Amino acid sequence: MPGYLERFDATPAAERWPLVRGWLFGEPLPFFAELRAHRPVLPTPEATLATRFADCAEILARPDLYSVALYRPKQGDYWMAQDDTAVHWREKGIMQAILDREDVPAIRAWVATTAAARLAAANGRIDAVAGLTRAVPIALVQEWFGFDDGDPDALCRWSYWNQMDAFWNQPFDAVAVPDPGEIVRQREAANAEMRDYLVALVRRRAAELQAGGTGRDPVSRLLRLAGSGAARFDPARVVLNVGGLLIGAVETTSHAVVNALDVLLADPQRRDAARAAAAADDPAAIDGFVFEAMRFRPAFPYFFRTCEADAVLARGTDHQTAVPKGTTVLAVTHAAMFDATAISAPERFDPGRGNGNTFHFGAGLHACLGRAIGGVMIPEIVRQALRLPELAVGPVDRRGGPVPEAWAWTWRV
Repeated sequence: MPGYLERFDATPAAERWPLVRGWLFGEPLPFFAELRAHRPVLPTPEATLATRFADCAEILARPDLYSVALYRPKQGDYWMAQDDTAVHWREKGIMQAILDREDVPAIRAWVATTAAARLAAANGRIDAVAGLTRAVPIALVQEWFGFDDGDPDALCRWSYWNQMDAFWNQPFDAVAVPDPGEIVRQREAANAEMRDYLVALVRRRAAELQAGGTGRDPVSRLLRLAGSGAARFDPARVVLNVGGLLIGAVETTSHAVVNALDVLLADPQRRDAARAAAAADDPAAIDGFVFEAMRFRPAFPYFFRTCEADAVLARGTDHQTAVPKGTTVLAVTHAAMFDATAISAPERFDPGRGNGNTFHFGAGLHACLGRAIGGVMIPEIVRQALRLPELAVGPVDRRGGPVPEAWAWTWRV
């Protein structure tokens, strides 16, 4: 059978991107191996793919050259949709301080208790997406982020449509999205509901503080900062940033947990070793298995950027490639995490290798704000699942879309 690049070159230019996109999601590892070896920078009419570690690292480290301009129509003036701006640095710094890393051990213990309780209540049968991988991060948003009176279904819907529009409804996704405009409409409707809820929540927390309350949830702490005048951070920015906590917490966590578990359960040797680690007294014994599984199947195979000036990728190599201004560039970090120049024996599943030179939480200016929390929540949900006796799972149901939507599990009670 002809190789990927031979088939690519034989395909009319207008038909190449759908072909490449199908391989990117359907046959990623062999496709990426051929690209890294023979054409590590692959231009198509819709997007240019970079597949080697050095090029992906450069793209993510150069917001001056590779921007997040495609975020702006979806996220407005939220700081994550900005690059090297005062708003970005100020508000990211504020939110990093609000998400205290000192709380991470307590959060992990809480996730363990919450996930175990939900599985125990399920009595041996569950839709793992609705009942666990989305439900636990929603409960965390309620318990730790101050959304305690939020309706779980609404919280899930608001996160879902924002994630779907921002990350899976870009111009280069059009070949796989039947109705891009409907996703935009759903996101706008979700945001109108979420804004009403958040405004009411912020007003209620403000009234509690005025009455002498000492709330430690992020909303209360942000309001105290806004009221102090110590930073340019008014109640409207509180609403925007609190919404970002919700949007970032749910769907990406669910996707990562499902992918990691699917990889671990698919191979009997990996499964048995991971189950033994999950049964250990040390909760962190499972972590290496989970993050290595995420290397094999990350939630996001790439990060997209817009080239802001004529640029060059793979500079100084035989594969040096010009990238014109305005090009959509995909840093295909799934491929980069199998680059032997950055990862030792990349084809080997090695739970002891550590997270060096991986992109599980992005990299550079736009690395994930909640990486410390995600770094314990994801493996702890996996750990509790692997402790179920005689767990049997069906296929992950993505319902024709990019994210896990349902997953039927049974186990012995």
